[in-house]
Amino acid sequence: MKLSKGISSLKRCISTLAFLFCGHVLADGMVPDTSVVIVNEADGEASVSVTNTDATLALLHVTLEDIPEDKESLLFVTPPLARVEPAKSQLVRFILQSSAPLTTQRLKRVIFEGMPQDRPPAEAGHARVGVTVRQNLPVILHPKGLAPNRTPWTGLAWRLKNDQLSVHNPTPYVVRLAQELTLLPGNGSALLPRTYVLPGETLSVAIDGAGGNRVRIQPATVYGFAVPHFEAPLES
Repeated sequence: MKLSKGISSLKRCISTLAFLFCGHVLADGMVPDTSVVIVNEADGEASVSVTNTDATLALLHVTLEDIPEDKESLLFVTPPLARVEPAKSQLVRFILQSSAPLTTQRLKRVIFEGMPQDRPPAEAGHARVGVTVRQNLPVILHPKGLAPNRTPWTGLAWRLKNDQLSVHNPTPYVVRLAQELTLLPGNGSALLPRTYVLPGETLSVAIDGAGGNRVRIQPATVYGFAVPHFEAPLES
């Protein structure tokens, strides 16, 4: 029994660490100067500087990705492909192309991938395997006139009913948080299907163990950095 609990705690620790550092990882290759791209509708665009930290010339390939819950095309990037010399940087622009005004924050993702070009030729009879490093970052589209919110997780509404825990986001903000949840007092726990809750969305998950009257979460700032645990009341 103790071994099982220990393994479970280790898995949660590893998962939490992955969540805490997913937005800001030090790595070789193409490295952007931010852990999240924020495109303000009032500006119409945003720019990110991407540096080639390798010792050779590389091609920078930039790809926008939709999240499964939002497939609408709202952005384009320029340039999508560029040659970047060693230790040099390339400015990448993210330009809004929405036909209607934004009413809530929207979430996309962007991949910065470096493809080395000046590799020495492989020796005869030997194969050479090329390795590329990807940086996968969130992109948040922020509506014009919407005030910044440093603690959007405080607006989430939590409810417990028939061993089902649900969270509803009535706010216009994207809320980022770790998947692991703890019910207090007691030993109840639950696991969200992903690390974000979109505006107007409700997620429901089964709980493991006893229920409680509060839920403890590990929220993150807009840039993906962890803040102290937050406890919210549970409606029943």
